[in-house]
Amino acid sequence: MTQIPAARSRKRLVLVLLIAAAIGAAFIYVRHTPSTGQATDAGAARPSAPGGRHGGPGMDANATVSVAVGTAGVADVPVVQQALGTVIPNYSVTVTSRVDGELQAVYFTEGQYVKKGQLLAQIDPRAYQATLDQYQGDLAQNQALLKSAQLTAERYKRLFAKDSLAKQDLDTQVATVGQYAGAVKADLAQIDAAKLNLIYAKIVSPIDGYVGLRLVDPGNIVTSGSTTGIVTVTQTNPIAVTFSLPQAQLATLLPKVRKGEALPVQALDQMGNTPLANGTLKFISNEIDTSTGSIKLKAQFDNPDEKLYPNQFVNVKLTTDTLHNAVVVPSAAVQLSSDGEFLYVVKDGTVQRRTIKVGPALGEQTVITQGVAQGEQVVTRGIDHLREGSKVEVEKPASTEKTAQNGAKPAAGDKTE
Repeated sequence: MTQIPAARSRKRLVLVLLIAAAIGAAFIYVRHTPSTGQATDAGAARPSAPGGRHGGPGMDANATVSVAVGTAGVADVPVVQQALGTVIPNYSVTVTSRVDGELQAVYFTEGQYVKKGQLLAQIDPRAYQATLDQYQGDLAQNQALLKSAQLTAERYKRLFAKDSLAKQDLDTQVATVGQYAGAVKADLAQIDAAKLNLIYAKIVSPIDGYVGLRLVDPGNIVTSGSTTGIVTVTQTNPIAVTFSLPQAQLATLLPKVRKGEALPVQALDQMGNTPLANGTLKFISNEIDTSTGSIKLKAQFDNPDEKLYPNQFVNVKLTTDTLHNAVVVPSAAVQLSSDGEFLYVVKDGTVQRRTIKVGPALGEQTVITQGVAQGEQVVTRGIDHLREGSKVEVEKPASTEKTAQNGAKPAAGDKTE
């Protein structure tokens, strides 16, 4: 019976110790936890995250931010459409023979520049010369027969007038004259055809251009129906470039092309850095490619220095319009957010965040179609530390600072913002 009170005493002691530990933990928690008002003040003083463009970590929201600015101006800005194009010759002709025969000789060197009408090859002409001689002999014979028939017809007419010849004999002789006259015309036509074959036996270049590889060697028999040809002649000046644009551009391009407007086109190298030639748009396809939803176009270029070469890939810039007196700002001022493009405008030592609509770019300038007026100053550097209403200090250009230190006035050509 004496052990029971002792066990109860131990349980009470453990309970007292647990209660004391709980009270101590609560005291420490309250001591190190800020009040509700303190938490609110701390949250208000905490700087915004860099991603929100409200200043960097540890930055005072009321601090003055040093920024560089640019001034919104006006300019005439071309509206340019860009595409990848392929250079093609204006004319590329596969020279074939229009008569049958042995290829006797070629008079060109592969890769040579030839003029229109220049002799390229010779087909054996002897068979065609013999045919021409035969037709000329037939013509002489029929001309003599025609002359004799005409003289006889004149005599028959005089005899018929004296009632010394039957009308039937006169009619027969007049018909004979017509027969020989027809034979003479047929001979003349055959002679023309034979002469034409002799001309075709001399194969000449149909255009100015460069010849390619020889496709047939001398000694071979060539035929008029062959599609292989003897050589290909390609014109390189002028030259053309084909490219495609989305069908949405058709509404802008088609009326201008139909009116005969010469829309300027520039061809650049494959990297898009070096201009190669300037030309004009000449052709719009009569249908839209249903597989790509694009329209095919063709531009023509003068190519005297041969910077454009057939089957070369180039970058194409087509100027479709010009925006006159458009407001432009430095491209560095334009920023992109989830709400769209925006920029900061400096007003009385503070900045305003403006939502804008942008147009085409012109070098390092960007067209602003809505949101900025001419003459306003826009922030180009230091944007990451800004928010609506931030105080700013405009940096002075380096040239102005140096001039001020030297005590001299800026020159007339110096630019200051």
